[in-house]
Amino acid sequence: MNPIDTSGVLDEALQRLHASGPERLGRLTNHAPMVAEALVAHGRQAAVHRWLDRYEDRLEDFPAPVAPVTDADWATALGDPRRVADWIAYFGRSLSAQDWRSLLATWWPRLLPGLYGGSTHTVIRTGHAVRALLDHGESEPRLTELAHALGYWAARHHPLSGITWLPGATDAGEALEAVPPIPVREGGFPTRLALVGRLPVWSGEVTDPGTARQRLAELVRATTHRYATHGHGEATMLVHAATAPNAVLRSLPALPPALWAPSLHAAWRASAAVTAMYAPSQPVAPVPPGRVSAEDVLERALTHGDEHVIKLTDTALDVGDEQALAAALRAVELSTPLS
Repeated sequence: MNPIDTSGVLDEALQRLHASGPERLGRLTNHAPMVAEALVAHGRQAAVHRWLDRYEDRLEDFPAPVAPVTDADWATALGDPRRVADWIAYFGRSLSAQDWRSLLATWWPRLLPGLYGGSTHTVIRTGHAVRALLDHGESEPRLTELAHALGYWAARHHPLSGITWLPGATDAGEALEAVPPIPVREGGFPTRLALVGRLPVWSGEVTDPGTARQRLAELVRATTHRYATHGHGEATMLVHAATAPNAVLRSLPALPPALWAPSLHAAWRASAAVTAMYAPSQPVAPVPPGRVSAEDVLERALTHGDEHVIKLTDTALDVGDEQALAAALRAVELSTPLS
């Protein structure tokens, strides 16, 4: 478990951010709550507000509500981004009436098929919110953050269907190598996602919760390692091949074990789809990070400042080995620094 945030910086940051919406310009995700949580998780509380000051001009006001989401009509509002304020309010009301783990267990299987919405940032933000609650306990800002994350996920709910399953591999890394690229490598995330039609099978036979958790950790390790050699395909978007399954992995301790295997299968589909959409035609040779510590890598990511770099570094530190650190440094090299 990560150190308890006795300074209250995380709650202060979340309170500061909850006046902002989950997106800007109608399509770009607000990463600030996720970065704040990641920095606190790794003991960098002192850097949180300084980073938020750098990011602040990317925030937009919280959107206006349309109509309340209710238990009776929620299905009609699922996947409607105009209803994001309504969804956040719905989850806020729900969390005031029931335990957050119970709410998560109810909504996780409803939302899991649509984790592609918001370029997978919906499930990633949820994973950060869940880790904050697991590591630091309940508080009003942390519960509100979960409401914002789940509301964003519900509003941007976007399933992937029509997949033809190809022969795969036993090893996660080999299965990623077997992913065929989409035929057209242009356009944004929704355009490319619509072209994903063939993916290899991996771990589809897994039903045991313990095995599912092990395989999910294997997937996070493989996708993080792969960034070191394939991240140049698209420096920002390929981050999500690792951070989306890691968000799922972080959420497992708060979920009933019966949901772990379905979570593995959804995480694989997401990682494989992102790989199909953005992987380069050829890898590069991995560059060992040399004599560098995890703390040094985190400092380089923080100095660089890009939100995706920090979040990939957060996942790389979870993996914790040399190639994962090399992946984080590769993200620093490939990405544009936060101005």
